Amino acid sequence: MAKPFFRLQKFLRRTQFLLFFLTAAYLMTGSLLLLQRARVGLPPGPRAPGALQALPVAAVALGVGLLDSRALHDPRVSPELLLGVDVLRGPLARPRPGPRWLRSRNSELRQLRRRWFHHFKGDPQGPPALGPEAPRPAASSQGTYMGCFGDDGQERTLKGAVFFDLRKMTVSHCQNACAERSYVYAGLEAGAECYCGNRLPAMSMGPEECNHECKGEKSSVCGGVGRLSVYRVEQLQPGSRKRRTVTYRGCFRLLENVTHAFPDSLVQANVTVETCSGFCSQKEFPLAILRGWECYCAYPTPQFNLRDAVDSSLCGQESEAQRLAEYCEVYQTPVQDTRCTDRRFLPTKSKVFVALSSFPGAGNTWARHLIEHATGFYTGSYYFDGTLYNKGFKGEKDHWRSRRTICVKTHESGRREIEMFDSAILLIRNPYRSLVAEFNRKCAGHLGYAADRNWKSKEWPDFVNSYASWWSSHVLDWLRYGKRLLVVHYEELRRSLVPTLREVVAFLNVSVSEERLLCVESNKEGSFRRRGRRPHDLEPFTPAMKDLINGYIRTVDRALRDHNWAGLPREYVPR
Repeated sequence: MAKPFFRLQKFLRRTQFLLFFLTAAYLMTGSLLLLQRARVGLPPGPRAPGALQALPVAAVALGVGLLDSRALHDPRVSPELLLGVDVLRGPLARPRPGPRWLRSRNSELRQLRRRWFHHFKGDPQGPPALGPEAPRPAASSQGTYMGCFGDDGQERTLKGAVFFDLRKMTVSHCQNACAERSYVYAGLEAGAECYCGNRLPAMSMGPEECNHECKGEKSSVCGGVGRLSVYRVEQLQPGSRKRRTVTYRGCFRLLENVTHAFPDSLVQANVTVETCSGFCSQKEFPLAILRGWECYCAYPTPQFNLRDAVDSSLCGQESEAQRLAEYCEVYQTPVQDTRCTDRRFLPTKSKVFVALSSFPGAGNTWARHLIEHATGFYTGSYYFDGTLYNKGFKGEKDHWRSRRTICVKTHESGRREIEMFDSAILLIRNPYRSLVAEFNRKCAGHLGYAADRNWKSKEWPDFVNSYASWWSSHVLDWLRYGKRLLVVHYEELRRSLVPTLREVVAFLNVSVSEERLLCVESNKEGSFRRRGRRPHDLEPFTPAMKDLINGYIRTVDRALRDHNWAGLPREYVPR
């Protein structure tokens, strides 16, 4: 009986020694490969051939931090070992942060690799967030660096305009975006976020708090987590778009007590539209109201909104009667109405999972913009679109099932995909318009127009034949499988924004003030107006295409009525 136990004991001892030997060999080989990839060289001067290969294994281990640094003072350590240490810690190793495989073009991947590399080396400090040196304010920027400031999400002072860029954010990029909108300050946060405003934040921080490198500009400071690197915008960079100008909104009757109705005012001889608009822009008001020598700054309110315009000729009479009649000219300033720009994720997970469903090209992105500004909460997406994230849709990066967003964008129409949601806002748009908008997006992105060659190619009729039926099946599926629906027509949202948006907000079970809805109305376009040359007098639909689409329109109209909804607007069918 003792003989089998003796054999087992002998086998275990041999296995233990074998595992120890293999582990040591693996570590030594890996260390040697790391040093060879790092291409560590000797100081300038004559180099001994094969010096690195002549180093003992102990020197290799010490070079990657596997031995204690006290070995430097150990008399038993050979001169070759000390030479190896000097080589590894010499000046040639400093400029490069690591071997070639650590120097990725993707900054996030590069930081991840460096963290792993330094952790493997046993570096006590770990890799700095921005490399060996702290970031500095951008030298190429034309603005003046004002310092590092705290950014309280609830009481932001730089909230006039917001956009993100995960890959290419630079100080100049942010400054130009703010300068175009006539803002004085540009603030960068977390390396990829840009905020604009006309007043400095109240909380000043130490320069070390802003320790994030700009995603698109190495060694330039772009804030930190909850920290803003603020620059004063002096002028536009060469080649940038011109500053936005004021827009005439019409002639209006003044309220009885103007001093109480309007928050700020300026009385000055020979005041001009530019003077009044500049004064109100500096104060971050979206409206500049001009009457004679008097300039008033205001927000749209239920008592003074932009839907109550009168005949413009009443403001053009230079007489005492006109002055007593209390008429005024109203201009929209370049700055944004900031009463509805603050947005955040839901504080607790939503119990009701709401979809914002539409056919592609039906205005889903625009509807999300309106809902976010009306409710103050981010919207999510079944898909991830980096372009939309850069435009300020922070919910794009959040997982669509996180329930931290007020609703989730989707174009899906299968039964399983529909029944995942507890309720849905079904956004419907004229299929003729939807098909054109989606074709423009596929060919030229969210803000461009398809070229003439796209419309004249075989691509367009193939697109209509496949997508027209999808427009119909999308609505029919949601009517059939949707649990709780609110049907919203894109055209009605355009014509009657505030009443329709009020229905949407109520469906989402969010209480919103009337002032916030008026703020959304003044900022209704957002950043989604298409730019470039619009195809003039283009009629892309052939008679055969119209017959096909009209049949789908009649089918959807009948299905809506069968489910006790109003039918489609008459304008859907071409007359």
